[in-house]
Order: sequence, then C-alpha cells, then structure tokens
Amino acid sequence: MIKNNKKLYIETLGCAMNVRDSEHIVAELRDKEGFSLTDKPDEADLILINTCSVREKPVHKLFSEIGAFKKIKKENAKIGICGCTASHLGEKILQQAPVVSFVLGARNVSKITQALHTDKFVETDIGYDESEYAFGDFRSSLYKTYINISIGCDKNCTYCIVPHTRGREISIPPAIIINEVQKAVKNGAKEIFLLGQNVNNYGVRFSDLSIKKIDFSDLLEMVSEIDGVERIRFTSPHPLHMDDKFLHVFATNPKICKSMHMPLQSGSTRILKRMKRGYSKEWFLERALKLRDMVKNVHIGTDVIVGFPGESDRDFEDTLDVVQKVQFEQMFSFNYSPRPLTKAADFSDQIPHEISSKRLKQLQNLHTNLLDEIVLRQKGKIFDVLFEEMKDDGIIAGRSDNNFMVQTKGKKEYLGKIMKVKIDNPRRMILYGEIIDK
Repeated sequence: MIKNNKKLYIETLGCAMNVRDSEHIVAELRDKEGFSLTDKPDEADLILINTCSVREKPVHKLFSEIGAFKKIKKENAKIGICGCTASHLGEKILQQAPVVSFVLGARNVSKITQALHTDKFVETDIGYDESEYAFGDFRSSLYKTYINISIGCDKNCTYCIVPHTRGREISIPPAIIINEVQKAVKNGAKEIFLLGQNVNNYGVRFSDLSIKKIDFSDLLEMVSEIDGVERIRFTSPHPLHMDDKFLHVFATNPKICKSMHMPLQSGSTRILKRMKRGYSKEWFLERALKLRDMVKNVHIGTDVIVGFPGESDRDFEDTLDVVQKVQFEQMFSFNYSPRPLTKAADFSDQIPHEISSKRLKQLQNLHTNLLDEIVLRQKGKIFDVLFEEMKDDGIIAGRSDNNFMVQTKGKKEYLGKIMKVKIDNPRRMILYGEIIDK
C-alpha cells in the first residue's frame, strides 16, 4: 500500500449501491495512490461527489454542491464527479461546471486512478464489465459490509433511468462474492448486506458462460454457510421474482434477517402495467400477505410513486388499499419525477403537481397513522439487536433482526455484539428498551 499525505473527501448521494461504489473508490485510491480519508473538504486534495439520478432533486443538488466546494477547496485540489448522474450527463457536467476535473460513470468505478491522472477525463460506458474486477477491501462500518452481487438492470420500467446509467444486468460470479464475504468476516463484519438492482434475479447472466447456473436462493444458502456470518440482509428484491423457493429460504434460514423491502410503486394493476413492472396488484398482495403468514415478525418496507402519468382517483385508491392491507413498517413515497431517457417522461397524460402532492400527503398521512399503531405493538417485545454506534450519555444504537432502530443504555464493549433488548418505550422512528442478556 502506497503511503503519502494526500487527502480524499467523498460525498455519497443516493442508494446503498452508491455507498458500496464509494467504498470501492476509497479502496482503489488508498491502495494505488496513497490517499487517506478526511471529513473536511477544505483540506482535501481530491473532492469526489458520487451522484444519484433517480429523481430530479439529487441532480439539482449536484451543481449546488460543486459550487460550494469550488469556494472552499484548496488551490490545486481536484473535483471529480462519479455515479449515475455522471453516466447520464457525461461531458455536460464539464461544460456546466469547468472546475470539475473528471467525470466517471457508475459502471466505470475501476478506472478511478486513470481519471485522476487524465485532465478532463470522461468515461461513461454503461456496457463496461467490471463484474470480475478485484477491488481492495474497505468498509464504512466495522460490523457490516455491503457486497454487490450484480450490476445493472434489465427491467426497463418506464419511469426509471437506472438502465441508462448502470447498463444491462450482469451477476457477479459466486466465487468472488464468497471471497468478499470471507474477507469481511475475517476483518470483523457480523452482518452481510447483499446489493443489486434486482437481487432476487441473481444468476440471470454471467460474463463467464462456464459458471454453473445458480439463483439468489442458492446464493443466500451459500453465504449463510460461511463461518463468522451472523446476519444476512439484502436489497432490493423485485416482487416479480418472489417465488415460493425464495420465500421459503427467507422464512427458514435463521441467519437471514426478517426484513424485506418490496417496492410496490403503485397499487393499481393498470398503472403497474404502464410502469412495466411485470406484476399485478393481486400478485403483490398475495406475496406480501403470504410473507406475513410465513414470518410472524417480518418487517416489510416499500417504495411508492404517486401521480404517475394517467393515475386516476381509482388507481390511487388501489394504492391506498394495498398500503392498508399490507401495513408496511417502512415506506418511501414520492411524487412522480419525469426522468430523461425514460418512456414515461413522454407520456401525454402527466398529472398536475397540485394533484399528485395532495395524493402524496394523503398517502403519507395514512401510513403515519398505521405506523403509530405498528410501533405501539412493539412494546414488551424482545428483539435481537446488533449494536453499531455509541451515542452520548451512555446510549448505544443498532438495528433489530427485523430492521427496527433500537436504542438503549449500554457500554462501548457491546458494540459489534448481538444482544436481546426488551422494548419499553416505542417511538415512531426509534424503539427504546433495556438489554436483558448482559
């Protein structure tokens, strides 16, 4: 590993896959260029923004951040733009913000050192295959690790820009994944977090055609058999691929955390068809309610888009109906945001913002009321909590097996341990309790 005094500041916007890409970037620059991390952008020799382009707001934030960093950066410091917005806008970023030194797309992370040494470097090839590239080991957390199991997406949902920024779906060879898991647990990781645009479509395509065909359920079993792995999480599964085999493995494997993110997007079969989601309202409900029946303490999260083009009052009522019936423990909900390069952006029946905003508020109010009831039901329950953070006044924080945030009084030596906590004061965002197995 090269040693020098160069400092790297990196700001990560967007999803967990971006977090993992940032970790890969840090490892590359640490191992090959000798950079060390700083949390002070004004002392950095390289400032990186790893971007998101799923909605409009992160894209607008990018240029605001570039302007802010330009004012405070050191005289010879470089600014680089990475991630999905880099893939999407490419050279336009340099044109709009000449202070930027290079632009590196989401499928080109392994080229970060080349970008660093090439003035006005732009690489946004979404067909580039780095599924077998051996990145160095760097983790943001001492106790968990993110591991990519696939890159890209084949789904082409009509609202989504991701296929245009991350390319076709390629599964990472299982041997590489297993090796990453083994290294992570050797270095202290307790929890393995598997990442992919559609994780439960794993195995659909490998670059190496000789790799034996396996699916996501098989991969979950392989990871669970590795000594040292105590917990497995993953995101995001696609409802279309939630077959009985997958649900059975999820329900019965004790190392798999009982938390499932099921992106609904809309409760209307008609709108789901326009979105090209591939499933109906009835399919989603049947899978979600079967999951509730199979795993009594399961935590189900979801994403919902309100005001998709052509959404009628009846379509919106269908969404409310699904939310009421499934009673999601977590929900991320947004007004529809037209994204460039997507089919839905050209639909002629766009919903006025005032209508979609009114619907969004109604949806969020419904979920808030449901969540208040859900939270109250947690009082007196006992959860297995992996403690990851020490806060002020002797408070430690972590997540339960089924993904609730839990805080309690504790000691520093409890960090990285899974302990039983009885909940005595449940709140909407945090469950407070007492450790009962000291």
